[in-house]
Amino acid sequence: MEKEVIIRAEHLKKSFGSGDGSVNAVNDVSVEICRGELIAITGESGSGKTSLLNLLGGLDKPDSGKVVVDGRDLTALKDHELAAYRRRHSGFIFQFFNLIPVLNVEENIALPLNLDGKDADKQRVDELLEILGLTDKRYCFASQLSGGQQQRVAIGRAIVAQPPCIFADEPTGNLDSATSREIIALFKRIIEKYGTTVVLVTHDPNFAAEADRVFTVSDGKIVSEKVRTV
Repeated sequence: MEKEVIIRAEHLKKSFGSGDGSVNAVNDVSVEICRGELIAITGESGSGKTSLLNLLGGLDKPDSGKVVVDGRDLTALKDHELAAYRRRHSGFIFQFFNLIPVLNVEENIALPLNLDGKDADKQRVDELLEILGLTDKRYCFASQLSGGQQQRVAIGRAIVAQPPCIFADEPTGNLDSATSREIIALFKRIIEKYGTTVVLVTHDPNFAAEADRVFTVSDGKIVSEKVRTV
């Protein structure tokens, strides 16, 4: 059965600066990503991989080109429409967790729904806490958690609204190797259970080895694509 394409990027270009200081962060990139795939984007620092991730996730707009996610052309949305789209249809995970220190685990996970004027479904939150291995940490604050536990909360926050896609920038960058492997396993469990598409930037070779496809970026272009063989 042919896989469903959920993200389609066409001739994306994005530059920063002007004149002699201008940098082509993303330079004519076209790519398709299928539903339920785990995609790793790798490359040297300054290669443009985070800029590409931000375009695919709608955190930034390209100078030219198109990004279509789950049938919606992100590049055609106005800023307020794009903000609402990100809140409801995309999950974002960053290297530094970005948890709200005055909120407990449960409240941090429910935050995207609350910001959208919705109440979190208790059964849904309970299920996520079990998947994340945080049931007994429900009422703890970020300062009471390990780095790996904080990243699990960030993952829960990213998926609580059941977005079709999750975008992660160096999600294991601040974690030790054992905890990183746990986070990799958690992403794979989420994909298997919910059919979520995960696109992430990583320097972690263990993470890249578990991805369905690995895109290597250099000078703003995808210079190679490696498909994992089972």
